[in-house]
Amino acid sequence: METSLCVPSPSFIAFRTNKELPHVLSLHDFKRITCFSGYNQKQSFNENLYIIPIRTMSRFCISRSSPRSLELGGTGPPHSDAHSPPNDNQSGFEKDLEELFGEVKKMIKMGKKDDAIDLLNANYEMVKERLSVGTKGIEEAAILDILALGYIAVGDLKFVAYLLNLLKEVVDTLKDDEPHLNSILMHMGSMYGKLNKFEESLDMYQRAVYIVERIYGKDSTILVMPHLGMAKALGSIGKATKAIEIYQHVITLVESNKGAESKDLVVPLLSLGNLLLKEGRVNDAESRFTRVLNIYTKVYGENDGRIGMAMNSLAQVKCALGKSSEAIHLFKSALKVMKDSNYLSPDNSILEKMRVDLAELLHTSGRGKEGREILEECLLITERYKGKDHPSLATHMINLATSYTRSKNHAEAEHLLRRSLQIMIKHKGSDDQSITFPMLQLAATLYHLKNDEEAEKLALEVLRIREKAFGEDSLPVGEALDCLVSVQTRLGKDDRDLLELVRRILSIQEKGFGYESEQVLLSLKKIVYYLDKLGRKDEKLLLQRRLYVLSKKYKHMVHH
Repeated sequence: METSLCVPSPSFIAFRTNKELPHVLSLHDFKRITCFSGYNQKQSFNENLYIIPIRTMSRFCISRSSPRSLELGGTGPPHSDAHSPPNDNQSGFEKDLEELFGEVKKMIKMGKKDDAIDLLNANYEMVKERLSVGTKGIEEAAILDILALGYIAVGDLKFVAYLLNLLKEVVDTLKDDEPHLNSILMHMGSMYGKLNKFEESLDMYQRAVYIVERIYGKDSTILVMPHLGMAKALGSIGKATKAIEIYQHVITLVESNKGAESKDLVVPLLSLGNLLLKEGRVNDAESRFTRVLNIYTKVYGENDGRIGMAMNSLAQVKCALGKSSEAIHLFKSALKVMKDSNYLSPDNSILEKMRVDLAELLHTSGRGKEGREILEECLLITERYKGKDHPSLATHMINLATSYTRSKNHAEAEHLLRRSLQIMIKHKGSDDQSITFPMLQLAATLYHLKNDEEAEKLALEVLRIREKAFGEDSLPVGEALDCLVSVQTRLGKDDRDLLELVRRILSIQEKGFGYESEQVLLSLKKIVYYLDKLGRKDEKLLLQRRLYVLSKKYKHMVHH
């Protein structure tokens, strides 16, 4: 018997770029990006604050002598509330904080990450001294807040968690009428959210809401930001009903203050739409996304890139509703608008993901040739913008190879997989588990091309790397063993050895998928086949009963 090749059916990799550092956003950028929070998780909170050049480190550190000031002059509001414009009545302290953050951002932008970290560390040492002598006022809270935002910008999330604990100790002792406390609480809510500490995030936002309501009243638009934060946190801890309620409240609040067609409705409408989509309330999500599209069209006209972003959200809904041709039309229109308007650079990760989503949809709709053209475009754009050796090229090559595999063009798939493997080995080394993905796909492709010797060699190498990386009983190891068994069966290896390998696969699958899974059914069939070949009738009979029950179960499921 020639066993069928049991590597999983190929599917496309949702493309994710791995940017070195998230840039710090202005409030305007924050609003524009959080609309599409599904695409850019890194930038998900308002960093509308600013912080100190390494060249004059001593000038930019908190003064040892005076706990009330920083020894420098600067400009701008460090803790301007999310709603308030810069003003001229700020203290030197506030200006200093803003300059510190501005300097950190500048260093990151210039690629001087180590300088930015040195600068943050020096300021941290100073504030630590102040805390150790018991000085725990709003200024200490403001400094810790700025430092935490700075460490987020350089990507040191571990230290952010530590700073947030310190900061929480300080804000817990502060009275609600301290100036700028609501801003600090909102930032803390955002940062806790970034660390996936949603309960803590919720606490911070709730206190911010309480403070804002007391000062500005329950109808103030200042409440929009902390309410959106609360809703996001609630959605993340599975309290979708409460989150939906808050989003609705925010929408009503904005409508009553700014009208039913205000562009300020876009963020809450999209956030609500995304949550409804996640909750399977697809029709409700569709109406919210349609409304966003209408608002954008009215405000910016039909040829603005933002229209493309809204169309993209709507396309996701059409996919979920099974309306493939409408979704394809929306994806294509979105990409065209975004290209014509130069809204984003062609190699932007959002556009990249849209193209991959569209290609996947075209393939599943039986339009593989069109899908392949889109994947080829992804590859060409990445080559043009990032060079012929960039690691992200490997992703596009694997996706394109997957497309060729689906259309049985194994020769093209082989060529692309070899190239992707070379690139990945160059960047990751020859022992990294990530290279086993294209390597196993290449082994499967070579099996189809009847190149069994090389296929076996690759499958054994995948097995070695994965056993080391994931453990001998892991599902990735089971996947590699499946491929190896198919290849070795055709190479005529000893049936007893093959039987042992399939038994090993079975035990991995029982643990990973459950004793009554479909994967287990397929492996049982193979074991029965080998036992039959080897004349081990008693063992075969025992398994046949189990196989009979399982086969009945799956037949039953197919009929119902």
